[in-house]
Amino acid sequence: MTEPTPEDIAARIRPAMTKLYVMYFRIAEQSDLTGPQLSIMARLKSNGPSRISQIAREEGIRMPTASNALHQLEQRELVERIRDEQDRRGVRVQLTRLGESELERVGEERTKYLAEMLGTLSEEDLAQVSEMTDIVNKLADNYGADLIDTSNG
Repeated sequence: MTEPTPEDIAARIRPAMTKLYVMYFRIAEQSDLTGPQLSIMARLKSNGPSRISQIAREEGIRMPTASNALHQLEQRELVERIRDEQDRRGVRVQLTRLGESELERVGEERTKYLAEMLGTLSEEDLAQVSEMTDIVNKLADNYGADLIDTSNG
């Protein structure tokens, strides 16, 4: 028997991932923050103050898209602009205290929803999923924004 290829695995898992993705985000849409906004906020939480160009590059989005998302977050006082200490002409964006607490609140909500989904599994299945979490996290890290073409989107 030959080892499964990435294509074989993708074909087997894609339909279920699509269904889970849709169900998860239907529940998550109850938040007034979009997925991209939350992703930017989480990146700011982990990286600290960042230039808009850095955020766009790391998120795999174009500068105008990043700028628009940050403007919306700034209007809600979830992020703020600060002078770049290395280049006084430049501006960085950072989370506000309100932004940090909102990110934490929404994260807790989404963790709860995901836990409810996982709660439908048997103990044996949960043990297998637990063993796979490091691999899923590695996949998320490896398949980063550097693989996304931002020139046309």
